[in-house]
Amino acid sequence: MNRRISLIALFALFCGLPAMLMAGGGKQGGEQVVAGIVFQEDQFMKLLSLGYADAAKEAGFRILQANTGNDQAREAELINTYVDQKVAGIAIAPLSKESSVATLKRASDAGVKIAVTNINLSNAPFIVGGYTSDDKNLGATVGASAADFIKTKLNGNAKVAIPGFYTLLPEQAAARVDGFKEAILKVNPNVQFLAPQEAWLQDVAVQKAGDLLTANPDIDIIYGSNDGGTIGSVMAVKNAGRAGKTFVFGIDTGDQQIAMLRDSDNILQAVTGQDPYSQGYNAMKVLADAVNGKDVSKTQGKTVIVDGLLVSRSDPAGIDKFEKELAAKLAR
Repeated sequence: MNRRISLIALFALFCGLPAMLMAGGGKQGGEQVVAGIVFQEDQFMKLLSLGYADAAKEAGFRILQANTGNDQAREAELINTYVDQKVAGIAIAPLSKESSVATLKRASDAGVKIAVTNINLSNAPFIVGGYTSDDKNLGATVGASAADFIKTKLNGNAKVAIPGFYTLLPEQAAARVDGFKEAILKVNPNVQFLAPQEAWLQDVAVQKAGDLLTANPDIDIIYGSNDGGTIGSVMAVKNAGRAGKTFVFGIDTGDQQIAMLRDSDNILQAVTGQDPYSQGYNAMKVLADAVNGKDVSKTQGKTVIVDGLLVSRSDPAGIDKFEKELAAKLAR
């Protein structure tokens, strides 16, 4: 084994890369090899990864899956390592519109096809396609539900707390919060919003939302702008004994949110569910087309919006339908 391969092996050992990555990329035994990258361990990213995997399988490709763990440096290392291994393409949920794009551009220049998910890029003409939700629309959709709740249940007045993720993905976080606020203020101009708190992981959100409730026992609404923020906020309200007094709205829908929407505690009221499976599947499909030399001019350099869906406590049939579709995707 030469020195270069040894260094790659050591990198894989310490960074947790898939073992088969060390064997080399590109075509292996006539089989195309591609990569699928996510940035977090949650159900959203699991569904995104399943979408990657299913589309890669349909194309007859072998896929290497990896997680950056919300670490920009690790993301760059993974991309560069896949480039060194000469994978045919990378489908990725990038962390940044700036830093990630610069690294991906270098990968593209090296001949690796790139498709993106979970981000709306206007500065990446080299991508063969992108698929994401519209973050402002996600916030506005659940914000409209919250606006109606505040108007009918709280007489148009409310104090609202927001666990956010500005330091993780500032553009997406701002869009989700802005959409939510605008939808509420359009109907209820007297609503008061507390300064957003950084709490996108469930355990952190439990603590931060709990602290907010201790400092502001008159909080009426908590808006969790992602999966962990929503679940953690519901748990914090329950822990604080505020069920029936503080209500939660959020973004992202999974098994826990479905159970919380059905729970008789009446804490979680509505969430806007994304479709990460379709994002991952479509990104890998267009990536496979590009690798196979097919025409991808319709998606080249563009981001396609994948619609979200409001799932509300007030619509039990809608909850049932969403749960059935989710279970079908996860039951593999």
